[in-house]
Amino acid sequence: MGAVHGATVRFEGYSAYVPAPLPPDFEWTTELVRALSEADGVMGMLAAEGAWLPNPHVLLRPFVRSEAVESSRIEGTQASLGELLAAEAGAAVERSPDDLREVGNYVAALEHGMARLRELPICVRLVREIHEKLMTGVRGHNAAPGEFRTIQNWIGRPGSTVTTATYVPPPPGEIAPCLAAWERFLNESRYPPLITIAMAHYQFEAIHPFLDGNGRVGRLLITLFLIEKRVLPTPLLYLSAFFEASRPEYYRRLRGVSERGAWAEWVEYFLHGVAWIATDALERSSRIRQLLQDWRKVASKAKLDLRVLERLSENPFLTISGAAEELGVAFTTAQRSLERLEALGIVRAASEARRGRVYCAWKLLEVLEEPVRLGFGE
Repeated sequence: MGAVHGATVRFEGYSAYVPAPLPPDFEWTTELVRALSEADGVMGMLAAEGAWLPNPHVLLRPFVRSEAVESSRIEGTQASLGELLAAEAGAAVERSPDDLREVGNYVAALEHGMARLRELPICVRLVREIHEKLMTGVRGHNAAPGEFRTIQNWIGRPGSTVTTATYVPPPPGEIAPCLAAWERFLNESRYPPLITIAMAHYQFEAIHPFLDGNGRVGRLLITLFLIEKRVLPTPLLYLSAFFEASRPEYYRRLRGVSERGAWAEWVEYFLHGVAWIATDALERSSRIRQLLQDWRKVASKAKLDLRVLERLSENPFLTISGAAEELGVAFTTAQRSLERLEALGIVRAASEARRGRVYCAWKLLEVLEEPVRLGFGE
């Protein structure tokens, strides 16, 4: 490792950290090479799984929402995946509308980023657009959505000040040059994509360019980068679940780079996370495909409209009115279909809502909501 990883500078009575431009003087250890090989291998299998999907919304929609829930949870939002999916289907949920809106904004920001990748690469402009989508109309919306900070921020325990904080990112005047260098590295790096985004993720969090939402934007950019570089065809990798499950270690590894230039430790941790979460996604995907296949056989024998199952694969919650509208059938036809699916044990009546009774494909929801088996440090 090179000794230079950043500099602590004095600025108007306090010290702030300015990370050195990427890439660092990187040391390829045996452990790191092994971790990259494992992560690349599993990611290749996950990419093949995503390319196999005949309907891009099967798994994609719930996996995107799973990432949104986990990333928002790191920031203190409490909404669950089931609550988000139920609310989107029209069910009444007890969770705070603010929590649901924050998670919903994450989904909107990710979808906006994916659409924009068809027009431009990941860049500072796109980062600002994503932040605006993420922060508009939610708690922290006064933190200038889409605008880089013009005042100093810091990270620390509640009540800490800029002089007692755990970490103080670059002063406002350093943000533009830091991000310009970050953008150049991201688009010109000769390192493997997983190594590149591991470094770039640390760098973005170290720069901390916004007053709020930096963590969510940084995690969102991981997914967008992997899609841009064609490592993944769709956002099936929800790495926020790994960061959430190992949160103390996540922050310790980030601090290790800032304090000691411990790049190998950070990148190895990141690669382990990629491998574990990709393996978890493959296992869930396989179970969901098998579940849907079994349901199709049962539904075919019962001469049911299989489009209802396709719709449930996008969101396991469905109302009668919603099914009728989306499938273009009469209310009574949709009602009979869902009642017969309930008799077959595929769905359960979950609740009543403003659009009528809400049904849930509960076995599918159970697979989606299972906590990630950490597998790191065990």
